[in-house]
Amino acid sequence: MSTLKEILTDHFQYRTQLVKLAKADLKKTYSGSVLGWSWALIRPSILIFVFWFAFAFGLRKGGDVDGYPFFLWLIAGMIPWFYMRDMITGGAGSIRKYKYLVTKIKFPTSTIPTFVSMALMVSHIGLVAVMILIYMGFGYMPTIYYLQIPLYMLIMFLFFTSWGLFSGLLSAISKDFLNLVKSLTQALFWMSGILYDASTIDNEVIRGILLFNPVTIIANGYRNVFIKHVWFWEEWQQLVNFAIVYVIMVILSVWAYRRLKKEIPDIL
Repeated sequence: MSTLKEILTDHFQYRTQLVKLAKADLKKTYSGSVLGWSWALIRPSILIFVFWFAFAFGLRKGGDVDGYPFFLWLIAGMIPWFYMRDMITGGAGSIRKYKYLVTKIKFPTSTIPTFVSMALMVSHIGLVAVMILIYMGFGYMPTIYYLQIPLYMLIMFLFFTSWGLFSGLLSAISKDFLNLVKSLTQALFWMSGILYDASTIDNEVIRGILLFNPVTIIANGYRNVFIKHVWFWEEWQQLVNFAIVYVIMVILSVWAYRRLKKEIPDIL
């Protein structure tokens, strides 16, 4: 508990610096290009188009899903995935990327994945706004269920920020761990409910495992908002699953920080 208190205290004391560093991270990501921040929308849009084309015209001939065009169903899961993907790999590499904050400035190591996550969340909010405009362009106006969007953003931010701390510390110790995370990210995409509805899988064991996957739970949550029009308390079992996995991730993060915080500056 003392380590958790230390982490939370560092975040509170450096809250102003975290905002500034998040802004700097955003500028650094898109600086040096003519289109600048537009790439935060262009790159995901290209990937969404590729998947839409493949599934609409090649693999599944493009039928409606839950009464919505397949394209709209697809982007409801893909948009949160872009944040989760970038945080899975970016969070794991965050401490290595900003090692000068640890070795030269003595900045609290536990806060580094947080401002990286904050920067990615800003881009995510922009993508969600674009997605809402796309839905409106297709004739689907915002509904009262959109009030749940901040909730799903929050729980996604909390989980993957914790993941960033845990994986960032291990990656700082071993670059092999970082390479492993990058290698498994694409597999995680295909094994999560991004391109299919995991709750409809016939095999109960596999379905149960997938519904403990935070990526699947978040994707389902966004589709509950935009497609199925389901309140979060109606899917309480998935939220319980998420809470269990989140607590485990927090415990792992605190454990890793307590064990490795003194070694990180010397290793980096």
